[in-house]
Amino acid sequence: MAGKFELYADRSGGYRFRLKAGNGEVIATSESYTTKAAAKNGIESVKTNAPGAEVVDVD
Repeated sequence: MAGKFELYADRSGGYRFRLKAGNGEVIATSESYTTKAAAKNGIESVKTNAPGAEVVDVD
């Protein structure tokens, strides 16, 4: 089963998204966006920028 993005309204009246793995586990959660459109743009940004993203250990 493939992963999915879930878009939802948060308690403060904003919008967030979470990325769930194929097994249903939440693997990422976004900041709060003021509009649903902005949250959708955040999802598109993750889709575009994450596949080749570098892993940087900042420990």
